Amino acid sequence: MAIKGAILGDILGSQFEFSRPADLDWKNVPLAGNYIDWTDDTVMTLAIKKAVKNGLDMAQTMYDIGKNYMDCGYGGRFYDWLVRGDLKPYGSYGNGSAMRVSYIADHYNDLEKVQEVAAQSAKVTHNHREGIKGAVVTATCIWMAKNGKTKQDIYDYVLEEYPEDKYKYSINHDMEWLRKNYEWDVTCQGSVAPAMRCFYESEDWESFMRNIFSFYCDSDTLGAIGGGVAEEFYHGFGDRIKVDKVLEIVLEKELYDLLME
Repeated sequence: MAIKGAILGDILGSQFEFSRPADLDWKNVPLAGNYIDWTDDTVMTLAIKKAVKNGLDMAQTMYDIGKNYMDCGYGGRFYDWLVRGDLKPYGSYGNGSAMRVSYIADHYNDLEKVQEVAAQSAKVTHNHREGIKGAVVTATCIWMAKNGKTKQDIYDYVLEEYPEDKYKYSINHDMEWLRKNYEWDVTCQGSVAPAMRCFYESEDWESFMRNIFSFYCDSDTLGAIGGGVAEEFYHGFGDRIKVDKVLEIVLEKELYDLLME
């Protein structure tokens, strides 16, 4: 399930979101260190799942669940959205719209429907065209991986959406370039394509995550954005990652129940 890949990416990426050592041995560091935890990425992913699965209003469901976890790392504008409670979009193009769409690709089989609902999920808050694009591209990549498309197919699609002549962080930039040149970026434009590059240069789910560890970035959110793609493409997490145990231990009961229902 893509949603498990996204949430595990959030959890494992959280340990280096703001505290990545410059000399991190990213090839060998334990995947699940002492400081892993779920963040707002997981909370909103599960809110979207609940809304889609049960035919509920997305904005109201995001608000109802989100207000129960006010200290989980929301961006400033989303935090204000929860505090105000007016449930109106605010024109964001932050990467929050892209990190929460994994269940949509789990739930629907038709690509057009996946893209339509992904756009709807973005527009609740991130109604800027780039915020909407980030959600749609992420969901489409998950759908492509789920439906047997190759890495090159996914790469070509992402490159078309984020061409190098228009976007600073196109998927055309390889991992070596990202490690040398990437600067912290919490926009969809600066997150979706790099997350997909981490997937493109991976050999399994673990190496995807280690690619994210390898440069200073919004690592929990890039893990959430690309984690669902990697899970679908590799059909799981491999024998080394005890994903169900990690999720059960780390997630609070309400969140775990939402994931497993």
